[in-house]
Amino acid sequence: MTRVAAVDCGTNSIRLLVADADPATGELVELDRRMTIVRLGQGVDRTGRLAPEALERTFAACREYASVIKEHGAERIRFVATSASRDAENRDEFVRGVVDILGVEPEVITGDQEAEFSFTGATSELKGRDDLPRPRLVVDIGGGSTEFVVGDDHVRAARSVDIGCVRMTERHLVHGGEVTDPPTEEQIAAMRADIEAALDLAERTVPLREARTLVGLAGSVTTVSAIAQELPEYDSERIHHSRVTRERVREITHALLHSTHAERAAIPAMHPGRVDVIGAGALVLLAIMERTGAEEVVVSEHDILDGIAFSVAGTPA
Repeated sequence: MTRVAAVDCGTNSIRLLVADADPATGELVELDRRMTIVRLGQGVDRTGRLAPEALERTFAACREYASVIKEHGAERIRFVATSASRDAENRDEFVRGVVDILGVEPEVITGDQEAEFSFTGATSELKGRDDLPRPRLVVDIGGGSTEFVVGDDHVRAARSVDIGCVRMTERHLVHGGEVTDPPTEEQIAAMRADIEAALDLAERTVPLREARTLVGLAGSVTTVSAIAQELPEYDSERIHHSRVTRERVREITHALLHSTHAERAAIPAMHPGRVDVIGAGALVLLAIMERTGAEEVVVSEHDILDGIAFSVAGTPA
């Protein structure tokens, strides 16, 4: 077992996992897992640049994480940056800030690499589960992009497309600088058409309809599960490996897209940073379930972070 720290910096959130990991056995003992909403991708789809205030929010979270990593004595750190920093003209500024704080350079990985880490993290503990037949489709709905990966024990095909919950919200649900409250039917239809076009693109590479089990990752999916279970607060143990039917996802998506900011904020398990983007994220999940014919989604709290941890634990010192 190697003590490692994995950081995943996405478009909407930055997350940390400190764990003892053994990639040979698939064993991972979690010591600390936390998430901070930083909205690094604020405005990137429109401006092509990381906003100064978004960078400062991200650097503040990095400083907190540096203290946690030091406290646990992690031997190795790997910092992976995803969609927002791939797209930004000023990503060098982001890289310099992370190196100054954490002492490691963020790896701006490709969407396909992102998908492979997600698959490893989500499926390592599913080996031998006869109730979750293979092949499995792992779907990671992020802020800027969504990763699709199909595999048995190993990846067979993967693709990343730009339909994350933040990107869809900013592209379709913002009018006059504010998120429409609630969205219009025209806005929802335009967003759905955009999602369907991206699914067409993903399906050129990934045989989405061949999967026998759909595994959903990241905050949009876990929040939908929390809502489906009517949890009084966010509860990782009850969310992890829960199952939500397609019909329930449809009901929740309709309710989220036809509610006001205040109504969404009042949902007990809702993180404040997801209030404005959860409707778009839920719609992405619903469109995927309808496209693949999946009757249910198996929700996983283990995702790209776990895959990153296994990867760094397996790297020679």
